[in-house]
Amino acid sequence: MFSYRHAFHAGSHADVLKHVVLIQLLRHLAAKDTAFWVIDTHAGAGIYALEGEWASKRNEFADGIGRLWPRQDAPPPVADYLSAVRALNPDGQLRHYPGSPYIALQQLRERDRLRLFELHGNESKALTQNIAAAGRDATRRTIISATDGFAGLKALLPPPPRRALILIDPSYEDKQDYARVLASLRDSLTRFATGCYAIWIPQVQRREPAELIRKFKRMPDLRWLHAGVTVRHPAPGGLGLHGSDLFVVNPPWTLQSTLAACLPWLTDVLRQDDGAGWTLDTGGADR
Repeated sequence: MFSYRHAFHAGSHADVLKHVVLIQLLRHLAAKDTAFWVIDTHAGAGIYALEGEWASKRNEFADGIGRLWPRQDAPPPVADYLSAVRALNPDGQLRHYPGSPYIALQQLRERDRLRLFELHGNESKALTQNIAAAGRDATRRTIISATDGFAGLKALLPPPPRRALILIDPSYEDKQDYARVLASLRDSLTRFATGCYAIWIPQVQRREPAELIRKFKRMPDLRWLHAGVTVRHPAPGGLGLHGSDLFVVNPPWTLQSTLAACLPWLTDVLRQDDGAGWTLDTGGADR
């Protein structure tokens, strides 16, 4: 939706879960010498000023990265994530937050590539500026398209190195996004069955998120991991996120044990009331 600005939600509890998992997926891909691509269908602006007008308006980062920032006891996967955020805040003051594109850039090697889609005009412009500010190497490795990520993804699969992480992270402000995510995954798997797909899903008081996850799990011959963090009971008025989920297709074998060791700690730190909890399950067959 053109009204959506991710800066409102930068560093929220949903970003925390998404980016903890994202870094582990990127590190797994980088463990092999072969090049890989990262494709982000809804990239946002790349970097966000937490003291700026957008982020400070809702202050959602205070109940996300803000709760983790002073902690010294984070388990290794969360510590990896905190290191990525601290790289943008070298003086120790939490002022900037890296979006998924910037986190990916931190993990890319010389031969890896980043392909970003962002349809929102202002977000796309900011993304281009932020990637340029990251330096010549970042610009050389990255192609930004100010087009629809669902449509653009089709043209990139399969990627030349036959190794890639595809992040699908729409706003879901338009409820048609749920159907588009499902259709995009189905189409993408016919083009690139061995890719790693990470799909973010909001926990809101609608039937569509849970139904989307059920449909994913019923897809034949799919190997998957589902991780979720709930931070509170749903709000009485039904507004806002009470948690979020990541559904990963073709996850690394080590991801389940990695997340099992950190999701309880993460949930405890992000907990807002006694409705908090976490989910971690896997299923499917090898491809």
